[in-house]
Amino acid sequence: MRPAVSITSKTVFLFGKICKEFLLSAITLSSLYNFMTHEQLHEHLSRAAAENSKGTYSEAERLTREVLTFQPLDKDIYFRALSILSDSLWYRGRAKEALPIAEEVLVLAQQAEVRQDLADAFQSIGRLYDSLSEYPRALEYLEKSLVINEELGRKANIASALLNIGIVFENLSDYPRGLEYYLKALAIEEELGEQRSIAQTLGNIGNIYNSISDYPRALEYFQKALSISVEFGMREITARTLSNIGLVYYYLSDFHQALDYFRQSLSLNESLGRQDGIAGNLGNIGIVYDCMQEYSQALEYYHKALSIGEKLGRKNSIAQTLGNIGIAYVNLSDNSQALEYTLRALAINEELGRKDGIANNLLTIGSVYKIKLFEGYSTEKAEEYLLKAIEVSQEIGVKHIVYECYQALSELYEQEGDAVKALHHFKKYHAIEKEVQSEEIKKLAQRATYERQIGEMQREQDVTDRILHNILPKEIALRIRRGDKDIVDSYESVSILFADIVNFTTLTQHVVSHKLVAFLNTTFNTFDVLAEKHGCEKIKTIGDCYMVVAGLPERCDNHAERLALMALDMLKAIEEFPAMVEGVSINMRIGIHSGSVVAGIIGKNKYAYDLWGDAVNTASRMESHGEPGKIHVSEEFTRGLAANTTDTNLHFVPRGELSIKGKGTMNTYFLENSNTAP
Repeated sequence: MRPAVSITSKTVFLFGKICKEFLLSAITLSSLYNFMTHEQLHEHLSRAAAENSKGTYSEAERLTREVLTFQPLDKDIYFRALSILSDSLWYRGRAKEALPIAEEVLVLAQQAEVRQDLADAFQSIGRLYDSLSEYPRALEYLEKSLVINEELGRKANIASALLNIGIVFENLSDYPRGLEYYLKALAIEEELGEQRSIAQTLGNIGNIYNSISDYPRALEYFQKALSISVEFGMREITARTLSNIGLVYYYLSDFHQALDYFRQSLSLNESLGRQDGIAGNLGNIGIVYDCMQEYSQALEYYHKALSIGEKLGRKNSIAQTLGNIGIAYVNLSDNSQALEYTLRALAINEELGRKDGIANNLLTIGSVYKIKLFEGYSTEKAEEYLLKAIEVSQEIGVKHIVYECYQALSELYEQEGDAVKALHHFKKYHAIEKEVQSEEIKKLAQRATYERQIGEMQREQDVTDRILHNILPKEIALRIRRGDKDIVDSYESVSILFADIVNFTTLTQHVVSHKLVAFLNTTFNTFDVLAEKHGCEKIKTIGDCYMVVAGLPERCDNHAERLALMALDMLKAIEEFPAMVEGVSINMRIGIHSGSVVAGIIGKNKYAYDLWGDAVNTASRMESHGEPGKIHVSEEFTRGLAANTTDTNLHFVPRGELSIKGKGTMNTYFLENSNTAP
């Protein structure tokens, strides 16, 4: 008997509110904000909404509380503040706190007679009732929201209402109706190009297929959802999808992979403060340990999940965890504890109308009553519960529970000496078990295919990572993978080098194109190796020009020394290259300058990491005003090198004052190494 898993299908289209007493508890902050104008209050709320979008929900709550302590507030600001603040509560699974707030917002919307606000308030309350497992009331409010949004023609909100209704049906194990609503929502979301909504709905469709054991299609939808959520930095959706992929591995009995995905999801949910997500992760980790017969660890995780579920008031989560604890105690032969926990789970599942949960609980209870060593052993009760479990399971089409019940009944009648009934139920068990196992054999045969597909997806991701690391600094590539969007950093002091091949135009006139490209490839690959050796970062190549910097993205004090040593190695390397055209030597001009720059990512489809600032222009001028075979540097560079090097072989030859285009008169120098200087 396997414990029941937690399938996450929650979205985040939710308004939520906060009670006046809660707001007034922070009144001590009000004096700090008495000066805020109407526009400043709106700006403060816009920042709070942005924090919610980024997943920093506690910061959104802090900002909104600050606004709500400012009294009196205009109705529109008050209404907006309540909604934004409740979002931060909802995202962290605090539905009980959000419900009275949502009801207050509904009253405000009714008073203002604003239809779109009314639709949003209905949807908010419906979502909260779904989270609290009050499904009939959830459907009541969500359908009201859908009707108003259809009247107003608000497509995005129609999709949201359809999606939320689908979630309720999924929670009620009505998978066909759940899928119907999800597909309707997805069609609208794709029309609108709403990536967040698309990712959420794809994940929920994956849940449906996971529930009915169609794992290839479940993985297909989960991977689509994961790809979008990672690309657009949707961390809460990423956490949810990782957990759901873990469930696929769980169903395929690959428990180590399942644990890996559940723990990745748990780490993200903990960083986001999503208590409902944390509870689901803890419960799923417990399930895996239960299946691995590590029952003490399973119970540890179950009780952690139960504690959070009870704090949040999530009845479906509480019932599921209680049932799983009951199964763990059956496996530990602690039948009294098993019965106690499972009966508590059954009462909640019957209240909620969750038939899959009811069937599982009835099977567990019947199995406990048929154990002869149990002091409460009762043939009549065992038979009663097992027959009820069969009835409910057949109604919702869960075959594996049906055959487990027939197996338990056969064992019950056999130990009671009723051979006729034992044989009758064994035949039923065997027939259904054979049917299910044949399906299981197909699943196992497909397992290699699933793993191959996952391996291919991982290899594709590895290729993407390698490409990113090849075109961007490693630290910047990691920030992009984490979902950072606007990457712009300021650096007070770095050193920049430009190198240009002398007589390159002459070479192009005498060397065939493929040999010229091969020469450039060899040259720049050599310089790339030197950049890595000296801790410098190549920025780009433009034609025959090579640009490299030291001191970013990893900041360091000795950036001038790093670049000086690299420049000397570059000259040494280029001298060893054979001539490509008779009478035309291969040489380079190198220029270096130190100063402040701004660095960041430009482009959307084709990333480029670049630098901006006067220091970049000055370094370029050092190269263009330099001489072949020499390293031309600015006075700023010489000061930086002198302050941060212990290499006594490095020295400068003054070039004197020089008129530099766009810069005026500058004192410049040639960098040399006394070991190699003539």
